[in-house]
Amino acid sequence: MMTNKVTITIDSILRNGQDKTITVKGWAFDQENKVAPVITVKSSPNAEVEIVQFYRMDVNILFDLSNEMNVGFEIIIKPRASKGKVIVQFAANEVITEYSVKLGKKYSIELGTETPTQLKISKIRKGLGYLRRNGLKSALNRYKLEKFINGDEYRAWITQNENRPIVELVAEIEQFKIKPLISIVMPVYNIETKWLAKCIESVQKQLYKNWELCICDDASTNTEVKKTLERFASRDERIKIVYRQTNGHISLASNDALELASGEFVALLDNDDELAINALSEVVKVINQTPDVEFIYSDEDKINEDGNRFEPAFKPDWSPDLLMGTNYISHLSVYRRDLLLNLEGFRTGVEGSQDYDLVLRYTEQIAEKNIKHIPKVLYHWRTLPSSTASSASEKTYADEVGVKVLKDALHRRGILGNVSKGIAPGFYAISYDVMNEELVSIIIPTRNGYEDVKTCVDSIIDKTTYSNYEIIIADNDSDDPKMDELYASYQQKLGSRFIVDEIDIPFNYSRINNIAASKAKGKYLLFLNNDTQVIAPDWMTRMVSYGQFERVGCVGAKLYYPDRTIQHAGVIMGLGDVAGHGHHYFPDKDLGYFGRLYLDVDYLAVTAACVLVKKVDFEMVGGFDEEFTIAFNDVDLCMKVYELGRYNVWAHQAELYHFESKSRGYENTPEKITRFDGEKKLLQKKWRKYIDNDPFYSPNLTRGTGNFTIRIES
Repeated sequence: MMTNKVTITIDSILRNGQDKTITVKGWAFDQENKVAPVITVKSSPNAEVEIVQFYRMDVNILFDLSNEMNVGFEIIIKPRASKGKVIVQFAANEVITEYSVKLGKKYSIELGTETPTQLKISKIRKGLGYLRRNGLKSALNRYKLEKFINGDEYRAWITQNENRPIVELVAEIEQFKIKPLISIVMPVYNIETKWLAKCIESVQKQLYKNWELCICDDASTNTEVKKTLERFASRDERIKIVYRQTNGHISLASNDALELASGEFVALLDNDDELAINALSEVVKVINQTPDVEFIYSDEDKINEDGNRFEPAFKPDWSPDLLMGTNYISHLSVYRRDLLLNLEGFRTGVEGSQDYDLVLRYTEQIAEKNIKHIPKVLYHWRTLPSSTASSASEKTYADEVGVKVLKDALHRRGILGNVSKGIAPGFYAISYDVMNEELVSIIIPTRNGYEDVKTCVDSIIDKTTYSNYEIIIADNDSDDPKMDELYASYQQKLGSRFIVDEIDIPFNYSRINNIAASKAKGKYLLFLNNDTQVIAPDWMTRMVSYGQFERVGCVGAKLYYPDRTIQHAGVIMGLGDVAGHGHHYFPDKDLGYFGRLYLDVDYLAVTAACVLVKKVDFEMVGGFDEEFTIAFNDVDLCMKVYELGRYNVWAHQAELYHFESKSRGYENTPEKITRFDGEKKLLQKKWRKYIDNDPFYSPNLTRGTGNFTIRIES
């Protein structure tokens, strides 16, 4: 709020669930004179009050304030009574502004301080809210997913996958021919010393011993920080420390730490996190396997104050389009030092998203084949109640900087487009400008299906904002006279842009589409099932915006069942030992696995119920393989295009309904089942290496269904 000359912003007011302490966090300063106010409390017999003022990087940068100005504040109120209020005064240049905190008000409970009863109530409320929005079936699926992420299943996975004897791991290290020095870069600022100690100890416990820890203390005001650093450095010569005289923020501090580094590779570590005991040995194993590697990243999880691990992030291999929507790389990340120095390290002015900025700039300079992902949890990200309580304002600022970072990336790459904040913190929405609105040939195969075709084509004509398209109906021996009437009405509306290609052959989906594609005039082919209906007017624009890039092959859409649950959101190889849909039956408002349902994602394949591909690429791979008469022809097409060196992208904002299997029915007769099994075996024979290892789907996730739960071997 703005009162006279003093700007006061309250970020959060939280109550400790156990001791009832109220904590008010925010920032305040005299906007005209750019000075921090003096904060005091009027006499308050009903409470004991403590006030702390501190530096706020986000606010100081946003308003161009000096580093010495402590505009942030934390007011800790310990009530002596259940009623009454505390009056806080903000004084600057003889202007006094008062803010009132009511002691009896029901404030949100600070995360991490809940009593067992409060935790249960919170979970019940959250579950009931999800049930109310999405229905019973979806709520049960979400419950199972949460259970796998945070419950006994993850602990079982840890036991199953992190159980190699230390003696074996050490013996493996001794066999390495390449044993580079790894420089671990760590900026430090006012961290609680017990977490700093645990962080440093996790480095000292590394099985791989050829490392150095390069620390820059960014002028911490907590004197215990320096004492702790000095104690560790005095006992281990591999620990190097530099002390800044003034606070320069995380980018400058990281660069100062980087100047201490002498290793060939640089790993990044935050001052309250922990490395797995085999983190560096796994990195060096990759270096020995692929000596030309230039960037390495691993999976990660979170760790709480009690040392309990939860919420593992099982990541895909290199996924450039996913990276433009969120920094899925995060931790652990390892760079070549010489390339890092060529980029002059971290960039100032992007603090809050400096790691995101670095990985975008760095990976622009290297070959994609030299990027390696280790699908093991090698990094534990510390979660603390104090950081969680203030996360709302910090994440808002980080998201604003993230938008800037992505806009800068587009500018460097010479790509026109728009960037905005996404549906949740840490997510971004990218829309690329369509440089040339080239002709799109929409190919719709059908046999009869009057109502389906009418619904589909009407929605294209009535809703689509992309204007340069033609519609080709691949008519497979329709005998309903109403179809001719329908076609005539569309030819009257669209003229030469509506074409009926009569294909009187025994049904073979692949061959029918190949024949129709040969007649298409468009630069892009858009294969579309007749039982679809457009939802988003810019669906085709979104698809073309990706299809225009040479590096992109097939582009898929987000398809819903009529009840708004997910029908298609990308194809995962290996599900059921063949291929299947990810996030199948998830409700439309669910974010999916780490936000995947609201991000544009690289997948090996997408469904041909709605897929766009350049005609030149389609012809280069020989179109659809006609041995796949009905099933898996789309997966096979995508795999062939992928092997051209293209990325297949699922564009989440290209939304349509898909009334699946209305036209041809289900695989429920002996003849259809036999045919399906044959096509399944054909796919397994052609693409076994991708069925065994889909690079865009973690080997740590289930192969049973597409719900992204943890893979535990029985």
